[in-house]
Amino acid sequence: MSDIERYTPDDRRGVEQLYRRTFGTEAADRVRLRWDWERKNPAGGVEPPFWVVREGPTIIAAIPLTPVRVVVAGAEVAGTWSADPLVIPERQRQGLGGALLRAWDRGTGVALGAALSSATRTRLDEMRWPKAQPLTCLVKPISRRAFRIPTWPVAINRLISALTLPVVRVVSRSQPLKEEVEMIRRFDLSVDRLWDRLAGRFAIAVRRDARYLNWKFIEPPHVRYTAALLRRGEEVDGYVVYRHLREPQGRVTQIVDLLADPSDERGLKTLARWIDREARAADSDKIRCYATHASIRRVLRRSGYFVVKSGVDITVKVNAVGVPKDFYSAPDDWHFTLGDGDLDH
Repeated sequence: MSDIERYTPDDRRGVEQLYRRTFGTEAADRVRLRWDWERKNPAGGVEPPFWVVREGPTIIAAIPLTPVRVVVAGAEVAGTWSADPLVIPERQRQGLGGALLRAWDRGTGVALGAALSSATRTRLDEMRWPKAQPLTCLVKPISRRAFRIPTWPVAINRLISALTLPVVRVVSRSQPLKEEVEMIRRFDLSVDRLWDRLAGRFAIAVRRDARYLNWKFIEPPHVRYTAALLRRGEEVDGYVVYRHLREPQGRVTQIVDLLADPSDERGLKTLARWIDREARAADSDKIRCYATHASIRRVLRRSGYFVVKSGVDITVKVNAVGVPKDFYSAPDDWHFTLGDGDLDH
């Protein structure tokens, strides 16, 4: 008989074996590397949370969760990001994934998911969850290689590069910084004050205080980020987190997280110009950013970014507080980026 229960420390080896059986040894090794880091999540407890399905002493399925504090409808409540349920191959299509999703739904104030599989979304649709919303992707070309597609022939890519070169030269021209931007090694209490000022500007957003940002972007053992602050006198009015990575057919500067007052166009443009400089210094071909908030996207488009097909959806279900009727269909005031959830890890 299968039992759905919360994870306990004694389940660690069983969860590692589940990852090994489901995704292979490399995936199990990645989970082991992240384990101690996840235990330090300021929104979590002493152990990473899972719902697990036990059959005797064996864990045959699990759903991994990441606790966060979420500001929604003016209240701060506990929430969790979830990935797709994991089920051993021989027990798939037996309802275990749906049972885990229902346990997650019942046990969290705000349920959050990003880039969930089509199978998971089908189950959530059957459970009458709100429709997923796109996490809009914006790209700014920096070099003539920015528009190359790995699956296209070399001759076609060269032709596209030549045709788009005039556009690239216009949008990628250097712009001066008009305000102070400072690279940092850790976030401090000035970011707490920034969050306190801005939390009410978003219909929903994960709490971004110094403890969370340091855990999320400074301390992870499996990926390295760079962070910079927008300073005005003694106050911090924004920040950006980014990294450079190699992809097929080019090098990309990825904006992982970005925060400023959505109405502060000057501040947002300053952070965008800082990233322009960093991308050129890293010899990147393009800059990529994911953002849900309409005002932030508008400033990025004015800074030379183009909206492209995203392929990433955000799933949100609020259980802890009441939300307006149009909440799920009007995400322009939501604030989610690639750094939310587990998309960039």
